[in-house]
Parts: sequence; structure tokens; C-alpha cells
Amino acid sequence: MTERISLTIFILTWLLSFGSYTIAESDTAKVTDVKAPEEKVLSVDEIVNKTNHVAYYQGFDGRAKVKMMITDSQGRQRNRELTILRWDQADPNQPKEEQRKDSSFCGEQKIYAFFNRPADVYKTVFMVWKHLGKDDDRWMYLPALDLVKRISATDKRTSFVGTHFFYEDVSGRNINDDVHELVKATKDYYVLKNTPKNPKLVGFAYFEMWIHRKSFVVVKTDYYDKQDKKYRTYEALGIKQIQGYSTVTKAKMTDLRTKGNTIAEYSNIKYDVGIPESIFTERYLRKPARKYLK
Repeated sequence: MTERISLTIFILTWLLSFGSYTIAESDTAKVTDVKAPEEKVLSVDEIVNKTNHVAYYQGFDGRAKVKMMITDSQGRQRNRELTILRWDQADPNQPKEEQRKDSSFCGEQKIYAFFNRPADVYKTVFMVWKHLGKDDDRWMYLPALDLVKRISATDKRTSFVGTHFFYEDVSGRNINDDVHELVKATKDYYVLKNTPKNPKLVGFAYFEMWIHRKSFVVVKTDYYDKQDKKYRTYEALGIKQIQGYSTVTKAKMTDLRTKGNTIAEYSNIKYDVGIPESIFTERYLRKPARKYLK
């Protein structure tokens, strides 16, 4: 298995789906008007790899505007607005037009998030270089200090700029960090239990993912603590067809202990923009490429 499986929201979730569906346990998204191929029996590794491909590798790059509404335990709300860019490494062994059909290749990836609002975070930039077989590189540019801060691997499960998402949620979790087990297969869903190989590095004992069987869309993720109590939940709340890809347009992360949550909504989504790899560098942390952020 290669690379990551997405646990979070962002436009990095490029989703294909087949038919309308819901989960009885929660109010989640519906996916419509996409035909399903003939289904076959899959191994756990195949499910994980297909889900990973759908979550991160639809299109060759992507861009979207994101509005995040943060609600704390007392009902108070704050907003974040940002633009996210994504660049994927191409498979050197295949013609470009064939790569859309192949779910086996998941190369390195780069992510650039530029904050537009509110004023106190304007021009802040979060950048990730996702690697195969080693820890990702993560940076945060703080314009008030004109400081580029390296985010260490130990900080990846801390709050992403005050939201209920973690840095690891934004840049993705390496699928090789967990043991994956198929615990349930319903008519519409695979339910995977994912247990960390090194539990000392994370705050959860395991997490369960509800994956639509025909689309490999992750519509819900539940996190459990060492007392086997669910304490954190991700839900996909809205999905639309954009440029032939079913795309998450609204998602929610909830802290069940504090009852706080963050809802993210995506707009101006576009795939295959032609974003060059060169803008994912320290130079463009301080001087963003406005052409691709519009």
C-alpha cells in the first residue's frame, strides 16, 4: 500500500460515487447520478488503496475556496476563509491520459493553504510536502512576524489554526501507520477499523471509517479513546459533481467531549488547473502566486 488515506475534509477529497445513499447512524451526504461498475469481492488492502486514491488523487491538481465556521462549547462562533491548492506527482511510467484510470499509483503530493480572513490570519500560509515512506514536511508562514515555522511530526495532531481539525487531518494520515481490519460490510458500506501501530504517537485507540462500497467515498469517521468511547467524529455533509468528479462541498468535524465543532464549506472548486510544482516553495510562502489563488 502506498501513501495516505484522508481523514478530513479539504478539496483534497476528490470523490467518485454511485447512487443515492445515507447512513442510518448520522445525517450525512448523498451522492447521486453516477453509474456503478460491476462489483467484485475486494481485499482489505484493495479497499484501503482505492479509498486513498479517491480521497487524494482525482484530477492532477486542484483549487478551492474554503469557509470554516468554528463553534465552541458555549455556542460562540468564529470564521476562517482560505484558498487551498493541491499538486500531485505524475506517474513517470504511464501516459498522462492513462493515469486517471489507475488507482495503484499514489505519488508524492504538495498542499498550499492561503488564509484570506479574518484579518488576524490574513496572508498566513500552511504548506505540506507529503512523502512516501517518511514523515511529511510541514511549514506555517506567520506574516506578522515574517517567520516561516517548521511544524514537527509531534505537532501534527494539534489544532489546525484554532479549528477542530488537526494538522494531520489536513495533510492526511499515512495508511502504513495503521493496521486495517474490515469489521462490517453492509449493502452500501465497508466499515474499516484502523488501529495505530504505535499508539503512543496518537490520542486515539482506533478509528472506524464508513466507506461507500461502490464509490469508495469516506462519509463518516469515528475516533475512539482507550476506554472504547467515541470522542471525535468527521462527517461528509454535501457532495456535488464537478468536472466529472463527485466532490465534498460541506463537511463537519465534531469534538464529542466539548460539543464544539467546525463546519467547512467549499466553493469555486476547479480541477486540472495546471498548478506548477514550483509555487510550493518557501519563496511563495512570503510572496504567494496570486494567479492561482483567485
